[in-house]
Amino acid sequence: MKKTGVFLAFLMTLSAANAAYPAETSGRGDYLTVKIAVIGPGDELYFWWGHLGLIVEDRLTGTSRFYDYGVFSFDNENFFLNFAFGRLLYSSVVSDASAVVNRYVETNRDITIFTLNLTSEQKEAILHAAERNVLPEYRDYLYNHFSDNCVTRITNLLDDALGGQFYGMAENAPGRYTLREHVRRHTYFSPFWDWLLNFLMGRSIDSPSTVKQELFLPSEVGRALRTFHYIDDNGTEQPLLASVEIINAATGRPPVLDKPVSQWPYALCLGTAIAFALLLFNLASKKHPVRGRLALALSQAFLGLLLGLAGSVAFFMAFFTNHDYSWRNINIVFVNPLLLAAVPLGFITAFSKKECRRVLCKKLLKGLWTYIFLGGVLTVPLGLLPGYGQQNQATVALIAPFALVLSFIPDWLGSIRKSQSNPRG
Repeated sequence: MKKTGVFLAFLMTLSAANAAYPAETSGRGDYLTVKIAVIGPGDELYFWWGHLGLIVEDRLTGTSRFYDYGVFSFDNENFFLNFAFGRLLYSSVVSDASAVVNRYVETNRDITIFTLNLTSEQKEAILHAAERNVLPEYRDYLYNHFSDNCVTRITNLLDDALGGQFYGMAENAPGRYTLREHVRRHTYFSPFWDWLLNFLMGRSIDSPSTVKQELFLPSEVGRALRTFHYIDDNGTEQPLLASVEIINAATGRPPVLDKPVSQWPYALCLGTAIAFALLLFNLASKKHPVRGRLALALSQAFLGLLLGLAGSVAFFMAFFTNHDYSWRNINIVFVNPLLLAAVPLGFITAFSKKECRRVLCKKLLKGLWTYIFLGGVLTVPLGLLPGYGQQNQATVALIAPFALVLSFIPDWLGSIRKSQSNPRG
Protein backbone atom coordinates (compact mmCIF):
# COMPACT_ATOMS: atom_id res chain seq x y z
CA MET A 1 0.00 0.00 0.00
CA LYS A 2 2.76 2.42 0.87
CA LYS A 3 4.52 1.78 -2.44
CA THR A 4 1.28 2.42 -4.30
CA GLY A 5 0.71 5.69 -2.49
CA VAL A 6 4.24 6.88 -3.30
CA PHE A 7 3.86 5.91 -6.95
CA LEU A 8 0.46 7.63 -7.11
CA ALA A 9 1.94 10.84 -5.70
CA PHE A 10 4.75 10.54 -8.22
CA LEU A 11 2.28 10.25 -11.09
CA MET A 12 0.12 13.09 -9.85
CA THR A 13 3.16 15.37 -9.56
CA LEU A 14 4.19 14.58 -13.10
CA SER A 15 0.61 15.00 -14.26
CA ALA A 16 0.41 18.49 -12.79
CA ALA A 17 3.75 19.39 -14.31
CA ASN A 18 2.58 18.33 -17.76
CA ALA A 19 -1.01 19.56 -17.64
CA ALA A 20 -0.39 22.56 -19.85
CA TYR A 21 -0.67 20.68 -23.17
CA PRO A 22 -2.27 22.59 -26.03
CA ALA A 23 -6.04 22.01 -25.96
CA GLU A 24 -6.24 22.21 -29.74
CA THR A 25 -4.95 19.00 -31.31
CA SER A 26 -6.14 19.56 -34.87
CA GLY A 27 -3.39 19.36 -37.50
CA ARG A 28 -0.85 17.73 -35.17
CA GLY A 29 -1.10 14.17 -36.51
CA ASP A 30 1.93 14.49 -38.81
CA TYR A 31 4.11 15.26 -35.79
CA LEU A 32 2.79 12.46 -33.56
CA THR A 33 4.03 8.95 -32.79
CA VAL A 34 1.62 6.69 -30.91
CA LYS A 35 2.98 3.81 -28.83
CA ILE A 36 1.53 1.26 -26.44
CA ALA A 37 3.59 0.18 -23.44
CA VAL A 38 2.96 -3.38 -22.23
CA ILE A 39 4.21 -3.68 -18.66
CA GLY A 40 4.69 -7.01 -16.91
CA PRO A 41 3.58 -8.09 -13.42
CA GLY A 42 4.69 -6.28 -10.28
CA ASP A 43 5.14 -7.28 -6.65
CA GLU A 44 1.72 -6.46 -5.20
CA LEU A 45 -1.25 -8.77 -5.87
CA TYR A 46 -3.13 -6.13 -7.86
CA PHE A 47 -0.10 -5.80 -10.17
CA TRP A 48 0.19 -9.51 -10.97
CA TRP A 49 -1.67 -9.17 -14.28
CA GLY A 50 0.53 -6.40 -15.61
CA HIS A 51 -0.34 -2.96 -16.90
CA LEU A 52 -0.84 -1.02 -20.13
CA GLY A 53 0.01 2.57 -20.96
CA LEU A 54 -0.50 4.83 -23.96
CA ILE A 55 2.45 6.96 -25.07
CA VAL A 56 2.07 9.89 -27.46
CA GLU A 57 5.24 11.60 -28.68
CA ASP A 58 4.95 15.05 -30.30
CA ARG A 59 7.94 16.19 -32.34
CA LEU A 60 6.44 19.69 -32.63
CA THR A 61 6.43 20.32 -28.88
CA GLY A 62 9.22 17.89 -28.00
CA THR A 63 7.02 16.12 -25.44
CA SER A 64 6.43 12.43 -24.75
CA ARG A 65 3.37 11.81 -22.62
CA PHE A 66 2.25 8.65 -20.81
CA TYR A 67 -1.54 8.23 -20.47
CA ASP A 68 -2.29 5.93 -17.56
CA TYR A 69 -5.80 4.58 -16.91
CA GLY A 70 -4.88 2.48 -13.90
CA VAL A 71 -4.42 4.95 -11.04
CA PHE A 72 -6.20 4.49 -7.72
CA SER A 73 -5.55 5.55 -4.15
CA PHE A 74 -6.15 3.83 -0.83
CA ASP A 75 -6.76 7.33 0.54
CA ASN A 76 -9.95 7.79 -1.48
CA GLU A 77 -13.06 8.29 0.63
CA ASN A 78 -14.58 4.93 1.68
CA PHE A 79 -12.03 3.11 -0.49
CA PHE A 80 -12.26 -0.28 1.21
CA LEU A 81 -16.05 -0.15 1.54
CA ASN A 82 -16.40 0.69 -2.14
CA PHE A 83 -13.91 -2.02 -3.05
CA ALA A 84 -15.89 -4.60 -1.05
CA PHE A 85 -19.07 -3.74 -2.94
CA GLY A 86 -17.38 -3.62 -6.34
CA ARG A 87 -17.42 0.14 -6.74
CA LEU A 88 -13.68 0.71 -7.08
CA LEU A 89 -12.92 4.12 -8.58
CA TYR A 90 -9.98 4.34 -10.98
CA SER A 91 -8.59 7.47 -12.61
CA SER A 92 -6.80 8.51 -15.79
CA VAL A 93 -3.71 10.69 -15.54
CA VAL A 94 -1.05 11.93 -17.95
CA SER A 95 2.63 12.16 -17.07
CA ASP A 96 6.08 12.47 -18.60
CA ALA A 97 6.67 9.17 -20.42
CA SER A 98 10.40 8.82 -19.75
CA ALA A 99 9.94 9.36 -16.01
CA VAL A 100 7.18 6.74 -15.81
CA VAL A 101 9.11 4.20 -17.87
CA ASN A 102 12.20 4.71 -15.70
CA ARG A 103 10.07 4.14 -12.63
CA TYR A 104 8.92 0.78 -13.98
CA VAL A 105 12.51 -0.15 -14.80
CA GLU A 106 13.49 0.67 -11.21
CA THR A 107 10.73 -1.59 -9.87
CA ASN A 108 11.92 -4.52 -12.03
CA ARG A 109 8.96 -4.73 -14.40
CA ASP A 110 8.98 -6.06 -17.96
CA ILE A 111 8.46 -3.17 -20.40
CA THR A 112 7.87 -3.62 -24.12
CA ILE A 113 7.01 -0.64 -26.34
CA PHE A 114 4.88 -1.20 -29.45
CA THR A 115 5.02 1.64 -31.98
CA LEU A 116 1.83 1.76 -34.05
CA ASN A 117 1.52 2.24 -37.79
CA LEU A 118 -1.31 4.78 -37.98
CA THR A 119 -2.39 7.60 -40.26
CA SER A 120 -2.11 11.22 -39.17
CA GLU A 121 -5.87 11.39 -38.67
CA GLN A 122 -5.90 8.24 -36.52
CA LYS A 123 -3.04 9.49 -34.33
CA GLU A 124 -4.74 12.84 -33.93
CA ALA A 125 -8.00 11.12 -32.95
CA ILE A 126 -6.22 9.07 -30.28
CA LEU A 127 -4.50 12.14 -28.87
CA HIS A 128 -7.74 14.10 -28.78
CA ALA A 129 -9.58 11.28 -26.97
CA ALA A 130 -6.70 10.70 -24.53
CA GLU A 131 -6.53 14.40 -23.64
CA ARG A 132 -10.28 14.46 -23.07
CA ASN A 133 -10.08 11.41 -20.80
CA VAL A 134 -7.68 13.08 -18.35
CA LEU A 135 -9.91 16.11 -17.84
CA PRO A 136 -11.36 16.27 -14.31
CA GLU A 137 -14.91 15.64 -15.49
CA TYR A 138 -13.95 12.50 -17.46
CA ARG A 139 -10.93 10.98 -15.71
CA ASP A 140 -12.71 8.79 -13.13
CA TYR A 141 -14.47 5.51 -13.89
CA LEU A 142 -15.71 2.39 -12.12
CA TYR A 143 -13.17 -0.38 -12.53
CA ASN A 144 -14.02 -3.94 -13.60
CA HIS A 145 -11.20 -6.47 -13.77
CA PHE A 146 -12.41 -8.09 -16.97
CA SER A 147 -14.46 -5.53 -18.88
CA ASP A 148 -13.37 -2.01 -17.92
CA ASN A 149 -9.79 -1.54 -16.77
CA CYS A 150 -6.52 0.19 -17.62
CA VAL A 151 -6.20 -2.03 -20.69
CA THR A 152 -9.69 -1.86 -22.18
CA ARG A 153 -9.75 1.93 -21.88
CA ILE A 154 -6.75 2.12 -24.23
CA THR A 155 -7.97 -0.54 -26.65
CA ASN A 156 -11.27 1.37 -26.83
CA LEU A 157 -9.36 4.43 -28.07
CA LEU A 158 -7.51 2.33 -30.61
CA ASP A 159 -10.67 0.67 -31.86
CA ASP A 160 -12.42 4.04 -32.26
CA ALA A 161 -9.48 5.42 -34.24
CA LEU A 162 -9.54 2.37 -36.52
CA GLY A 163 -13.27 2.66 -37.15
CA GLY A 164 -14.12 -0.47 -35.16
CA GLN A 165 -11.68 -2.72 -37.01
CA PHE A 166 -9.59 -3.67 -33.97
CA TYR A 167 -12.51 -5.15 -32.06
CA GLY A 168 -14.08 -6.30 -35.32
CA MET A 169 -11.37 -8.90 -35.78
CA ALA A 170 -11.63 -9.97 -32.14
CA GLU A 171 -15.37 -9.91 -31.50
CA ASN A 172 -16.16 -13.42 -32.70
CA ALA A 173 -12.69 -14.98 -32.95
CA PRO A 174 -12.33 -17.81 -30.41
CA GLY A 175 -9.95 -17.07 -27.56
CA ARG A 176 -7.13 -19.29 -26.40
CA TYR A 177 -8.45 -19.97 -22.90
CA THR A 178 -11.32 -19.14 -20.57
CA LEU A 179 -10.98 -15.98 -18.51
CA ARG A 180 -10.36 -18.08 -15.41
CA GLU A 181 -7.50 -19.89 -17.11
CA HIS A 182 -6.00 -16.55 -18.12
CA VAL A 183 -6.20 -15.38 -14.50
CA ARG A 184 -4.50 -18.55 -13.31
CA ARG A 185 -1.63 -18.11 -15.76
CA HIS A 186 -0.64 -15.19 -13.52
CA THR A 187 -1.44 -16.65 -10.08
CA TYR A 188 -0.16 -20.25 -10.32
CA PHE A 189 3.03 -19.51 -8.33
CA SER A 190 1.07 -18.61 -5.18
CA PRO A 191 -1.05 -21.65 -4.15
CA PHE A 192 -2.98 -19.73 -1.48
CA TRP A 193 -4.03 -16.80 -3.66
CA ASP A 194 -4.54 -19.04 -6.67
CA TRP A 195 -7.00 -21.18 -4.71
CA LEU A 196 -8.77 -18.33 -2.93
CA LEU A 197 -9.24 -16.09 -5.97
CA ASN A 198 -10.59 -18.95 -8.04
CA PHE A 199 -12.83 -20.06 -5.18
CA LEU A 200 -14.40 -16.58 -5.06
CA MET A 201 -15.06 -16.28 -8.80
CA GLY A 202 -18.20 -17.73 -10.35
CA ARG A 203 -18.95 -19.66 -13.50
CA SER A 204 -19.36 -16.64 -15.79
CA ILE A 205 -15.59 -16.66 -16.41
CA ASP A 206 -15.59 -20.34 -17.43
CA SER A 207 -17.42 -19.90 -20.72
CA PRO A 208 -15.35 -20.08 -23.92
CA SER A 209 -13.90 -16.61 -24.44
CA THR A 210 -13.38 -14.51 -27.54
CA VAL A 211 -10.18 -12.73 -28.47
CA LYS A 212 -11.88 -9.45 -27.54
CA GLN A 213 -12.62 -10.69 -24.02
CA GLU A 214 -9.00 -11.79 -23.64
CA LEU A 215 -7.88 -8.22 -24.29
CA PHE A 216 -8.40 -7.39 -20.62
CA LEU A 217 -4.80 -8.59 -20.20
CA PRO A 218 -1.84 -6.42 -21.27
CA SER A 219 0.07 -9.43 -22.58
CA GLU A 220 -2.84 -10.42 -24.83
CA VAL A 221 -2.95 -6.89 -26.26
CA GLY A 222 0.73 -7.25 -27.11
CA ARG A 223 -0.02 -10.56 -28.83
CA ALA A 224 -2.84 -8.97 -30.84
CA LEU A 225 -0.74 -5.97 -31.89
CA ARG A 226 1.88 -8.26 -33.43
CA THR A 227 -0.57 -9.88 -35.84
CA PHE A 228 -3.33 -7.35 -36.51
CA HIS A 229 -3.83 -5.72 -39.92
CA TYR A 230 -6.40 -3.07 -40.82
CA ILE A 231 -7.79 -1.56 -44.02
CA ASP A 232 -6.87 2.09 -44.54
CA ASP A 233 -8.94 4.76 -46.33
CA ASN A 234 -7.47 3.69 -49.68
CA GLY A 235 -8.59 0.10 -49.18
CA THR A 236 -5.05 -1.12 -48.58
CA GLU A 237 -4.25 -3.63 -45.86
CA GLN A 238 -1.81 -2.21 -43.35
CA PRO A 239 0.01 -3.84 -40.40
CA LEU A 240 -0.89 -2.08 -37.17
CA LEU A 241 2.57 -2.64 -35.72
CA ALA A 242 5.48 -0.52 -36.94
CA SER A 243 8.14 -1.71 -34.48
CA VAL A 244 8.73 -3.39 -31.12
CA GLU A 245 11.29 -2.39 -28.52
CA ILE A 246 12.04 -4.26 -25.30
CA ILE A 247 12.95 -1.59 -22.76
CA ASN A 248 13.44 -3.87 -19.76
CA ALA A 249 13.31 -7.59 -18.99
CA ALA A 250 12.49 -8.26 -15.34
CA THR A 251 14.71 -10.64 -13.40
CA GLY A 252 13.82 -12.97 -10.55
CA ARG A 253 10.06 -12.94 -11.16
CA PRO A 254 7.90 -16.01 -11.79
CA PRO A 255 7.22 -16.10 -15.53
CA VAL A 256 3.68 -15.68 -16.83
CA LEU A 257 2.69 -19.09 -18.15
CA ASP A 258 1.79 -19.37 -21.80
CA LYS A 259 -0.49 -22.28 -20.90
CA PRO A 260 -2.28 -22.65 -17.54
CA VAL A 261 -1.42 -25.64 -15.39
CA SER A 262 -3.90 -27.74 -13.45
CA GLN A 263 -3.82 -27.03 -9.72
CA TRP A 264 -6.33 -29.60 -8.46
CA PRO A 265 -3.69 -32.35 -7.94
CA TYR A 266 -1.86 -30.12 -5.46
CA ALA A 267 -5.13 -29.29 -3.72
CA LEU A 268 -5.98 -32.99 -3.54
CA CYS A 269 -2.60 -33.75 -1.96
CA LEU A 270 -3.14 -31.09 0.72
CA GLY A 271 -6.73 -32.22 1.37
CA THR A 272 -5.58 -35.84 1.68
CA ALA A 273 -2.80 -34.84 4.10
CA ILE A 274 -5.35 -33.06 6.30
CA ALA A 275 -7.62 -36.09 6.13
CA PHE A 276 -4.74 -38.37 7.17
CA ALA A 277 -3.94 -36.13 10.15
CA LEU A 278 -7.60 -36.26 11.23
CA LEU A 279 -7.56 -40.05 10.99
CA LEU A 280 -4.53 -40.09 13.29
CA PHE A 281 -6.36 -37.84 15.78
CA ASN A 282 -9.31 -40.23 15.64
CA LEU A 283 -7.08 -43.23 16.33
CA ALA A 284 -5.37 -41.34 19.15
CA SER A 285 -8.74 -40.72 20.82
CA LYS A 286 -9.10 -44.47 21.42
CA LYS A 287 -5.90 -44.64 23.48
CA HIS A 288 -5.99 -41.09 24.84
CA PRO A 289 -9.68 -40.08 24.85
CA VAL A 290 -9.28 -36.55 26.19
CA ARG A 291 -6.29 -35.53 24.05
CA GLY A 292 -7.70 -37.19 20.96
CA ARG A 293 -11.09 -35.55 21.45
CA LEU A 294 -9.49 -32.14 21.91
CA ALA A 295 -7.31 -32.47 18.79
CA LEU A 296 -10.16 -33.72 16.61
CA ALA A 297 -12.75 -31.23 17.83
CA LEU A 298 -10.47 -28.19 17.70
CA SER A 299 -9.26 -29.18 14.23
CA GLN A 300 -12.87 -29.16 13.06
CA ALA A 301 -13.44 -25.78 14.66
CA PHE A 302 -10.35 -24.40 12.91
CA LEU A 303 -11.34 -25.82 9.51
CA GLY A 304 -14.88 -24.54 9.97
CA LEU A 305 -13.58 -21.07 10.80
CA LEU A 306 -11.32 -20.86 7.74
CA LEU A 307 -13.81 -22.30 5.27
CA GLY A 308 -16.74 -20.51 6.87
CA LEU A 309 -15.04 -17.15 6.46
CA ALA A 310 -14.13 -17.94 2.84
CA GLY A 311 -17.69 -19.10 2.21
CA SER A 312 -19.11 -15.96 3.82
CA VAL A 313 -17.00 -13.75 1.55
CA ALA A 314 -18.06 -15.79 -1.50
CA PHE A 315 -21.72 -15.59 -0.45
CA PHE A 316 -21.49 -11.83 0.08
CA MET A 317 -19.77 -11.26 -3.26
CA ALA A 318 -22.26 -13.46 -5.10
CA PHE A 319 -25.41 -11.75 -3.83
CA PHE A 320 -24.61 -8.28 -2.51
CA THR A 321 -21.88 -6.71 -4.67
CA ASN A 322 -21.19 -5.42 -8.17
CA HIS A 323 -18.39 -7.95 -8.67
CA ASP A 324 -20.24 -9.57 -11.57
CA TYR A 325 -17.53 -12.21 -12.07
CA SER A 326 -18.32 -13.57 -8.57
CA TRP A 327 -22.03 -14.10 -9.28
CA ARG A 328 -23.42 -17.59 -9.86
CA ASN A 329 -20.68 -19.23 -7.83
CA ILE A 330 -21.38 -22.94 -7.49
CA ASN A 331 -18.90 -23.22 -4.60
CA ILE A 332 -21.37 -21.67 -2.16
CA VAL A 333 -23.53 -24.79 -2.53
CA PHE A 334 -21.19 -26.51 -0.07
CA VAL A 335 -18.81 -23.81 1.25
CA ASN A 336 -20.89 -21.06 2.81
CA PRO A 337 -21.52 -19.29 6.15
CA LEU A 338 -23.11 -22.46 7.54
CA LEU A 339 -19.61 -23.83 8.08
CA LEU A 340 -19.05 -21.31 10.85
CA ALA A 341 -21.31 -23.50 12.98
CA ALA A 342 -18.35 -25.88 13.28
CA VAL A 343 -16.62 -23.36 15.55
CA PRO A 344 -19.01 -23.47 18.54
CA LEU A 345 -19.80 -27.14 17.92
CA GLY A 346 -16.10 -27.97 17.96
CA PHE A 347 -15.45 -26.05 21.18
CA ILE A 348 -18.42 -27.64 22.92
CA THR A 349 -17.26 -31.10 21.82
CA ALA A 350 -13.78 -30.32 23.09
CA PHE A 351 -14.52 -28.69 26.43
CA SER A 352 -18.05 -29.44 27.61
CA LYS A 353 -18.18 -31.47 30.81
CA LYS A 354 -21.57 -32.92 29.92
CA GLU A 355 -21.16 -36.06 27.87
CA CYS A 356 -24.65 -35.87 26.37
CA ARG A 357 -23.88 -32.38 25.03
CA ARG A 358 -20.55 -33.54 23.60
CA VAL A 359 -22.23 -36.50 21.89
CA LEU A 360 -24.94 -34.28 20.39
CA CYS A 361 -22.43 -31.73 19.07
CA LYS A 362 -20.25 -34.51 17.68
CA LYS A 363 -23.24 -35.84 15.72
CA LEU A 364 -24.10 -32.37 14.49
CA LEU A 365 -20.51 -31.94 13.28
CA LYS A 366 -20.69 -35.24 11.44
CA GLY A 367 -23.94 -34.14 9.83
CA LEU A 368 -22.38 -30.83 8.80
CA TRP A 369 -19.36 -32.50 7.18
CA THR A 370 -21.62 -35.02 5.47
CA TYR A 371 -23.49 -32.14 3.88
CA ILE A 372 -20.20 -30.50 2.85
CA PHE A 373 -18.89 -33.67 1.26
CA LEU A 374 -22.09 -34.57 -0.59
CA GLY A 375 -22.59 -30.97 -1.71
CA GLY A 376 -19.05 -30.80 -3.09
CA VAL A 377 -19.34 -34.12 -4.90
CA LEU A 378 -22.72 -33.05 -6.33
CA THR A 379 -21.18 -30.02 -8.03
CA VAL A 380 -19.00 -32.28 -10.18
CA PRO A 381 -21.84 -33.80 -12.30
CA LEU A 382 -23.84 -30.59 -11.93
CA GLY A 383 -21.01 -28.78 -13.68
CA LEU A 384 -21.61 -30.92 -16.75
CA LEU A 385 -25.08 -29.43 -17.25
CA PRO A 386 -25.42 -26.49 -19.69
CA GLY A 387 -25.09 -23.20 -17.84
CA TYR A 388 -23.68 -24.77 -14.67
CA GLY A 389 -20.13 -25.52 -15.72
CA GLN A 390 -17.55 -24.08 -13.35
CA GLN A 391 -13.91 -24.98 -12.98
CA ASN A 392 -14.03 -25.63 -9.24
CA GLN A 393 -12.05 -28.87 -9.23
CA ALA A 394 -9.40 -27.41 -6.92
CA THR A 395 -12.04 -26.49 -4.34
CA VAL A 396 -13.63 -29.94 -4.36
CA ALA A 397 -10.22 -31.65 -4.37
CA LEU A 398 -9.10 -29.75 -1.28
CA ILE A 399 -12.23 -30.15 0.84
CA ALA A 400 -13.71 -33.52 -0.13
CA PRO A 401 -11.03 -35.78 1.45
CA PHE A 402 -11.19 -34.41 4.99
CA ALA A 403 -14.95 -33.73 4.81
CA LEU A 404 -15.37 -37.43 3.99
CA VAL A 405 -13.27 -38.50 6.99
CA LEU A 406 -15.26 -36.25 9.34
CA SER A 407 -18.69 -37.21 7.98
CA PHE A 408 -21.14 -40.00 8.87
CA ILE A 409 -20.10 -41.91 5.75
CA PRO A 410 -17.24 -43.91 7.36
CA ASP A 411 -19.66 -44.94 10.15
CA TRP A 412 -22.29 -45.99 7.61
CA LEU A 413 -19.76 -47.97 5.60
CA GLY A 414 -18.48 -49.60 8.78
CA SER A 415 -22.03 -50.62 9.76
CA ILE A 416 -22.62 -52.12 6.32
CA ARG A 417 -19.41 -54.13 6.46
CA LYS A 418 -20.24 -55.31 9.97
CA SER A 419 -23.73 -56.43 8.99
CA GLN A 420 -22.36 -58.27 5.95
CA SER A 421 -19.70 -60.07 7.99
CA ASN A 422 -22.24 -61.10 10.65
CA PRO A 423 -25.38 -62.15 8.71
CA ARG A 424 -28.40 -63.15 10.76
CA GLY A 425 -29.77 -66.57 10.02
